[in-house]
Amino acid sequence: MNILYEDNHIIAINKTCNEIVQGDKTGDVPVSELVKAYIKEKYNKPGDVFLGVTHRLDRPTTGVVLFARTSKALVRLNEMFKSHEEIKKTYWAIVQSPPAVPEGRLEHYLVRNEKQNKSYVAKRGRDGSYPKEAKRAVLTYKTIGKSERYTLLSIGLETGRHHQIRCQLAAIGCPIKGDLKYGAKRSNPDGGICLHARSIEFLHPIMNDATKTRTRIYIEAPVPEDKLWQMFED
Repeated sequence: MNILYEDNHIIAINKTCNEIVQGDKTGDVPVSELVKAYIKEKYNKPGDVFLGVTHRLDRPTTGVVLFARTSKALVRLNEMFKSHEEIKKTYWAIVQSPPAVPEGRLEHYLVRNEKQNKSYVAKRGRDGSYPKEAKRAVLTYKTIGKSERYTLLSIGLETGRHHQIRCQLAAIGCPIKGDLKYGAKRSNPDGGICLHARSIEFLHPIMNDATKTRTRIYIEAPVPEDKLWQMFED
């Protein structure tokens, strides 16, 4: 487990593609439990350790995951993630085909299929409206690297929808490398996809007692130890 940042109120790790943030039907140990065990041992804490999950990453996605170590921090971080204020997440994605324009803003309405665990771009009805269950999804992207076969995009989210980046990039003909569910040609050897939560920037949820201000925090996650990723990071 790779700890990126920690203080009395928050802790951030760099998740691998084989880790899950919270428990699911697989029964695999979630990274949240690993973080609890780490805190318990490092600080010799008796009893149960409090740890709040503030956001999630899909299992095949890598990168920054932020947890709250206190209930006060959890409440405030949840509010920040919900409102998309005072917090900025940047993702990197390696796509098979370059977008038609090197940078832009994508807006779709997405419908989630629970059984398939997949999202689809909704189509308008005859009256021009979207289905009631469709949710607006908005992201911005910018091309920041190219190789002979692949393109690296930096992505910012304006909304947080199920599989949003994966679905929206596939909708413009740019499926993420390794993402078979959304149109990739082949899987990656490690079973992951080339989507990485590169960084997170936010105002600390708890005010600094000495300065009476909230410190701006920037946390960046190194890319996976893969030749293609390493080439782009270099």
